Amino acid sequence: MIFVYVVGTAGSGKSSLTRAFREWCLRNRYDAITVNLDPGVVNLPYTPDVDVREWISLEEVMEDYGLGPHGAQVVCADMLALNAVEVEERIGEFRTEYVLMDTPGQLELFVFRSTGKVMVEQLDPRQSLLAFVIDPALATTPTNFVSQLMLSAITQFRMGIPLLNLLSKIDIVEREALDMMLTWGKKPERLYQDVMVKSPTLHYQFSQGLLTIIKEMEAHTSLLPVSNETLEGMEDLYTSIQHIFMGGEDLEPE
Repeated sequence: MIFVYVVGTAGSGKSSLTRAFREWCLRNRYDAITVNLDPGVVNLPYTPDVDVREWISLEEVMEDYGLGPHGAQVVCADMLALNAVEVEERIGEFRTEYVLMDTPGQLELFVFRSTGKVMVEQLDPRQSLLAFVIDPALATTPTNFVSQLMLSAITQFRMGIPLLNLLSKIDIVEREALDMMLTWGKKPERLYQDVMVKSPTLHYQFSQGLLTIIKEMEAHTSLLPVSNETLEGMEDLYTSIQHIFMGGEDLEPE
């Protein structure tokens, strides 16, 4: 059983990716289930097999603690960590190959608090990976692209498990912009040049330090372009997961 934690900034397309990858898996006869870890979500593009809202209600937390929606989200995140055992038990009721964990919309609630680490440790960290979804709208300039890669690197540093970077919504991105982002992902030196040319006001040493880190983490900077609508790139995502856990050996669907 492989746990895929779908993470990223709000609006990057995490829930849509969860739906799309499960759909691709089922089309190709690979069993997969979906787990919603966001107690505050109202609408989902899929019906979760395991839903944390069975145990935690954002509205009830707001009422019981007299909190606004943002404060209640923080409390719910901590409550999610406390309910990790219940989530594990419910997942254990399924016989599946992939467990797609759709994390809260606010990245910081899952990554920068204890929630994500507790959940990963409660399940199986040896069979877990992060799918970091990058919204192309937040990565169209060199500095914005660097910011997304740094956020991705910090996420992996915090969680301590393998990570794949996914560039979402490629079906609605202009071809020229998409090609540039993919080039930055494959060639850190080109990204470095564009940062220095297009952002001359940045301190040289600061920019150089950031890009040095990205170069050293080159395996992470390569992007997997995906579309949640056309399912383009889902096979590449599946193949990348196989390389991480099976050394490239494919699983034979039952």
